[in-house]
Amino acid sequence: MQNFVVSARKYRPLQFEDVVGQSTITETLEHAISSNHLAQALLFCGPRGVGKTTCARILARKINEENGAEGGEDQDFAFNIFELDAASNNSVDDIRNLIDQVRFAPQVGKYKVYIIDEVHMLSTQAFNAFLKTLEEPPAHAIFILATTEKHKIIPTILSRCQIYDFKRISIQDIQSHLAKIAKEENISYEEDALHLIALKADGALRDALSTFDRMVTFTSGNLTLEKVAENLNVLDYEYYFRITDAALKNQIPELLLEFNGILNKGFDAHIFINGLGGHFRDLLVAKIPQTVDLLEVGEKTKLKYLDQAQHCDVKFLTDAIEICNTTDIQYKSSKNQRLTVEIALMQIGSLTAVGNSADKKKSLG
Repeated sequence: MQNFVVSARKYRPLQFEDVVGQSTITETLEHAISSNHLAQALLFCGPRGVGKTTCARILARKINEENGAEGGEDQDFAFNIFELDAASNNSVDDIRNLIDQVRFAPQVGKYKVYIIDEVHMLSTQAFNAFLKTLEEPPAHAIFILATTEKHKIIPTILSRCQIYDFKRISIQDIQSHLAKIAKEENISYEEDALHLIALKADGALRDALSTFDRMVTFTSGNLTLEKVAENLNVLDYEYYFRITDAALKNQIPELLLEFNGILNKGFDAHIFINGLGGHFRDLLVAKIPQTVDLLEVGEKTKLKYLDQAQHCDVKFLTDAIEICNTTDIQYKSSKNQRLTVEIALMQIGSLTAVGNSADKKKSLG
C-alpha cells in the first residue's frame, strides 16, 4: 500500500509564480532579489494557510541560486536553510544557540537563511536576546520571520524588519487552484462543490486543500454540491430557494414544514435564519445589474439566483432581510427559539399576501 501524500504537501509551490493569491508579495520579492535590494530581516505576517512559510522557503532557495557559485542551480543549498519553530523553541537558550550558529559563514553559496515560524511565541527575554543580531546581522545571514499575530511582536523587532502583509486568498483563486488539482488527479467535480469548499476555507488555502482531500475520500472522487454540503454540515442552497418560492406564494404551512425538516437534519436554527437573511441579500444583489458581481457563488448557482431574483420585488427582499436581522438579534434572548424563527417565517410568508400592502397603509393612516 502506497503512502498517501496530502495535497497541501504534494502541490506545495516550488516557484514564486506557483504561489496562489499573493502576486503582489511574490513580485516584490523577485524584484528585490534581482536588484539586490533584499533586506537581511524580513517579517511575513498574515492569517494561517496563506503561503507565508512556502514563500519563505522559496525565497531562501532563490537567494542562493541567484548568488551562488557558477553552476549554482546544481548546488545543494539545503544546508544553508535553517527552520526554527518558535512555538516549541521559544526560550533564551534556543535563541542563543541560533545566534551561535549565525556567526559561521556557509560552506556552499553566499547566504545562510534562518526561517523562524510563529515568531510571536518567543518569550520577551528571547526577543531581547535576538535584538542585537537582528539589528546588525553578519553579511552572510538573512532572517525570515513568520507570524499570524503581528500585534504580539515587540515594536523594537518590528522596526528592524521589512514587513510583508499576506492577505486572505480570494474564493475565486482557491476554487481555481482546487479545479487544477482535481484535473491533475482525474477527480470529477461540480464547480459549485469546489466553490463551497473555498468558501468554508475562509481565505486559507491550506484549510481548503485539507477539506478537499477529505471530500474526495467521502465522495469516492466525485465531488457534487449535495455531497460536499452534507459532509460539511452546510445547508444546501436548494433549501433557501424552496423557502423563498413558498414565501412568494404565501405558503406558510410549507415554510414551517421545510423548517422542521431542516431541524430534523440536525442544523442549528440560528445558523439557518442567518443563512436565510444572506440568501435574501444575495437575491437583492442579483436583481441589480450593478451589484451582480458581489454574488459569491458558483456559476450554476448564480444562474438560479438570477432566475429567482426576477420573481422577487425589491420591497419584499428588503422587508425579508429586516425580519431575518431582527430575529437574529432576538434569538439568543428568546425563551422559545424555535417559535421565534417560525414567527419570522410566517411574517416573511405574509409579505406578498393579497391586501397586505393595503392593510399597512391603513394602519399608517
